[in-house]
Amino acid sequence: MATWRCVKQCGACCHLDPAERPDLEEYLSPPELAEYLSLVGPDGWCIHFEPDSRECTIYEKRPRFCRVEPAVFQDLFGIEPEALNDFAIDCCRQQIEGVYGDRSLEMLRFDREVGL
Repeated sequence: MATWRCVKQCGACCHLDPAERPDLEEYLSPPELAEYLSLVGPDGWCIHFEPDSRECTIYEKRPRFCRVEPAVFQDLFGIEPEALNDFAIDCCRQQIEGVYGDRSLEMLRFDREVGL
């Protein structure tokens, strides 16, 4: 059985381009949406994403909407805790494919790490 986990030095979720996420207003509150938009750099990447290390520079203090946690996903997306694992895997695979491609090293690493 596949088990979701964050794969270090991937960073696909840090690609925040709002043009690729037209439904932000459906699940973020107005203050969260404002915070989200304030994090988007001119290149579409989060301003706290360090491209050389491919890590978040504020990981421990990252916003709630950046956290893959049962309570957050239930609140934002209506995902029940028992469905979080499969939902998170699907979300990550879609984001990795969109950012890096479906045959990228990042996708291969993610699939291996989660057990696909």
